[in-house]
Amino acid sequence: MSGITRDFAPPFKLIAPYFLVGTLFYLFSIVGLFFFDAKVSYVAMSTIAWVHLYLLGFVMMIIFGAMAQLVPVVIEVGHAMVDFFYIIWPMLMVGTVMMVVGFTYSTTLLPFGGIVVLVSMIIFAADLFLTLRKGEHKSIVVSVMGTSNTFLLLGIISGFVMSLAFAGFIAVDPAEWLKAHVFAVFGGYVILTIMGLSMVLLPMFGLSHGFDDKPMLWAYRLMILSVSSVMIGSLLHITLLEWFGTGAILVALMVYFYQIYLIAKTRARKENDIWVKSLVYAFVTLMLSIAFTVVYLFGGSEAWLVSAGWFLMVGFAGFLITAHLYKIIPFLVWFERYAPLVGKQKVPMLHEMVPKRQADAQMNFSVVGVTLVGFGLLFGVDALYFSGASALMVGASYLVYSVYTMMQYGKEVL
Repeated sequence: MSGITRDFAPPFKLIAPYFLVGTLFYLFSIVGLFFFDAKVSYVAMSTIAWVHLYLLGFVMMIIFGAMAQLVPVVIEVGHAMVDFFYIIWPMLMVGTVMMVVGFTYSTTLLPFGGIVVLVSMIIFAADLFLTLRKGEHKSIVVSVMGTSNTFLLLGIISGFVMSLAFAGFIAVDPAEWLKAHVFAVFGGYVILTIMGLSMVLLPMFGLSHGFDDKPMLWAYRLMILSVSSVMIGSLLHITLLEWFGTGAILVALMVYFYQIYLIAKTRARKENDIWVKSLVYAFVTLMLSIAFTVVYLFGGSEAWLVSAGWFLMVGFAGFLITAHLYKIIPFLVWFERYAPLVGKQKVPMLHEMVPKRQADAQMNFSVVGVTLVGFGLLFGVDALYFSGASALMVGASYLVYSVYTMMQYGKEVL
């Protein structure tokens, strides 16, 4: 990690809205859980609306903010079009709301929300590709960034085609594009991006070094193969390719899990703070998701797939993101407000900027919530489902408080 520098990163005020708005969308998505029950179907329009609220409003918003900071840090060049980040988050926010309303109340709104989301993501991807092109630093992380954003464009274009079909503007069966869309966006972009970012963030915050990164290379190649196979297979109705791609993505996740184990084994910083605890739970839910998906593929009911999707999205992706908010935000705020004061006055340590009691409460309530909802969906038990949703509501409220508090820390020094 010695080659990483923050000299080219944009100012915190440019990135702060992504973290705050994304966290609010997380809270809204948890509120949305109360409009369902334990026997929810993944093909219902209301379910699709919730998935877009969570993935676009929370997951994508936070990832875009993190990428805006980390891309120039990793490749050591400034953004090609940095000022465009001032308009990406409002466009993504408006497009997300329009799509959720469209799925819930009127499908004619979907193409309009879709085009706003599409344009915001095209701007983001264009900046990323141009920025990568400027840099001379080449690594597996840089390759992952380029590939994941290619899948993002393919995924969002396929999603826009589906929105036109839902609204009746074109004669295309949205079901034929569904797998291609899901695998491109979630597998090809979200999961690949998480893999790439973790190769930067986990060693940086855990002080890991000297680990073998070959498993990441194989996981990266398998993800490309699996996502491409499913996309081609679903669009051309080649079932064998779909099955091959689904199996390959499970293997890729297992190989990635082994890579994380190698990084953790060389960790110099042994303190088990909220970051470490959240990561442990994230990877526990990843293993649950893989196991439940295997059961579904070998004849399990739809409930196994729904529960697997829940643990993958809200358990694995959700906890990875919230874990790093407790590291990234203090890190950025410290450099913005305290770095110029080093040597002139006493400055806080990064861990002092985290509201520990509220952060611990957020994690504990969220662990209970994700677990109860996941098994409530699996067994169709409303009592488990709503108990979990209630716990998640408390956890989400603590998250909003923690993120806002960390972002406001030290404002008086300016």
